[in-house]
Amino acid sequence: MFMSASVQATDITSNTTRHGALAGAWLASLTSDNTRRAYRRDLTAFLEFLDGHGVDLFAAERPHVDLYRLSIEEQSAATVARKLSALSAFYRYAQDEGAATSNPVVRVKRPKIDADHSETQGLTRAQAMALLEAAKEDSARSHALVALLLFTGARVSEALGARVSDLKHSGGHRVLSVTRKGGKRALLVLPAQVLDALGGYLGTGTAHGTEVTTADAASAADALLFTTRTGKSWAPSEAFRTVQRLAKGAGIEGALSPHSLRHTHATLALDAGMPLAELQDSLGHADPRTTQRYNRARNRLERSSAHTLAAVLS
Repeated sequence: MFMSASVQATDITSNTTRHGALAGAWLASLTSDNTRRAYRRDLTAFLEFLDGHGVDLFAAERPHVDLYRLSIEEQSAATVARKLSALSAFYRYAQDEGAATSNPVVRVKRPKIDADHSETQGLTRAQAMALLEAAKEDSARSHALVALLLFTGARVSEALGARVSDLKHSGGHRVLSVTRKGGKRALLVLPAQVLDALGGYLGTGTAHGTEVTTADAASAADALLFTTRTGKSWAPSEAFRTVQRLAKGAGIEGALSPHSLRHTHATLALDAGMPLAELQDSLGHADPRTTQRYNRARNRLERSSAHTLAAVLS
């Protein structure tokens, strides 16, 4: 079976070279920038795997995909499931376009994902404050990003996709207009801590009650909010590494990511008494079960039946 699916020995080009045009067309058909970036990485990794085994993308069969799944099984269940979902979506697209006769991913077993559980690591209040301090000492940009993610619960894709012109006034509040999953726009309320951090980063000192723009000219208002020193967009992977580096400097152990700050925002807001329904609206969750994950994570130990029995038997 594996021999029949192998590429001819004379064909030394990569799968990316042979099928890059179709892959690009599939990615262009996706409506979410965040999904497009993730799926591009997922498909590229699979193509490289097939290259290593001398298998063409459209000669691959289920055993090849099973072998690929085994090669990534040490990654989280959610990541493995997403990668297989991406590959299956690509093959469906290829079938629709007449480039593939079958989908070798469709019957591959995928990890079961608990809809009520989040694998993301959150922070305690003390750790969150330590991370903020480490970010402030690191750079104005680091401080602005961490403050924005932590105080608003924004996704890193929302923060990195925002422009200076998206900083606005609305209903007596300073807000940041962001693009959420599915392309919907939403307003994030910016508390004083975030305004101060953004003001320091954008060179305005303080942002209280003033327009937060760069000091250059009005045309700069359309620039991305977070950029590199050369003015280019700040890659999500670099923001990810920045958060990890800051966490290490703050003495925080574990697999921290920008999403950990969103998780922390949710759990600390719930601890402070925020109603679950209002938090769902703030975070932009379409499914209330997604928000409920944070509630379960924070209360799992506190609400253990062991505490009840200890009180009964004391």
